[in-house]
Amino acid sequence: MSFFAVIMAGGVGKRFWPQSRRVTPKQLLPIAGDESMLRMTVDRLKNITDPGQILIITNSDQEEAIRLECPELPEDNILIEPEGKNTAPAIGLAAIIIQHRDPDAIMGVFPADHYIKDVKSFADYMQQGIKIADEMKGLVTFGVVPTRPATGYGYIQFHSRTNPAEPIFAVKAFAEKPDVKTAQLFLDSGDFLWNSGMFVWRVDSIIQSFQEFLPEIWDSLDNIRRAIGKSVWNSVLTVEWATLRSISIDYGIMEKAQNVFVVRVDFSWNDVGSWDAVHEMREKDSNRNVSKGEVIFQDSENNLVFADGKTVALVGIDDLVVIDTKDALLIIPRGQTERVKELVDSFEKQKRDSLL
Repeated sequence: MSFFAVIMAGGVGKRFWPQSRRVTPKQLLPIAGDESMLRMTVDRLKNITDPGQILIITNSDQEEAIRLECPELPEDNILIEPEGKNTAPAIGLAAIIIQHRDPDAIMGVFPADHYIKDVKSFADYMQQGIKIADEMKGLVTFGVVPTRPATGYGYIQFHSRTNPAEPIFAVKAFAEKPDVKTAQLFLDSGDFLWNSGMFVWRVDSIIQSFQEFLPEIWDSLDNIRRAIGKSVWNSVLTVEWATLRSISIDYGIMEKAQNVFVVRVDFSWNDVGSWDAVHEMREKDSNRNVSKGEVIFQDSENNLVFADGKTVALVGIDDLVVIDTKDALLIIPRGQTERVKELVDSFEKQKRDSLL
């Protein structure tokens, strides 16, 4: 049995503008530490599988940078989507390629931009997921024990344990991102976990699920599969991909399937979804300020400041996020950084490509 790890790295990280751009998105930036989030993800996965069995799905804008960031991965392990179609088609594409290499393989799916500090604990939980995926032929996801009533995460409700000695449960339901009141109810109930967006399954199990729940997408994937290794690969991929509808793996398969299990993981996890999350996770000074670059704080508290090439000074300022880059400056109150995505969306509508 071989284990292939698939890293989803096609996002543009709009909430991390102005650092995150189309060519250098969030996952290629050292937002959570000294290395890029993609580099940290690859290194984490090298604890459970060989680099030759780590695949990255991305787009043509990011291909060159990703190849430079991950030189140890084989050239044909970087998969290029013709265009973004959400997670289900991307996962389906990886599945048919892995099946071509090893029909008995187990496949894991991991976002490129998550921060997990305890690498050993991560590897231990993954091995439990791999084991249950192989033995039960089920679809396995990983649910993080919630520490607060977060509204930025989806949730997984679980019920019976599969084995009293293991933190593995049958999934009862998936819940979308809740409001604060509902999130608190989830937390109080004790049977909800944060949906981490990480998955493990046998490659034949997920392909069977595509055939059952997303047959029209499977028809296209099957045509693409038949072209693997042939001269018509690129043209078939482009033509078939254009017909696919955009749908997430959660909506398309996980919420419909019956044989779904969740591994209850209890490690520090952050999907680093906004600049507020960066402030939360990075080391702070005595006034709870976080900084990178040449930054001076005077009578200022609870700020996040990234300075690029010049000194940035805050005097008598609290609760701000200041991100300075060579061509743009972002200033926004902490607690409102989710709105950065709206700003970038407006750039797209105005065709201000130099800012993207």
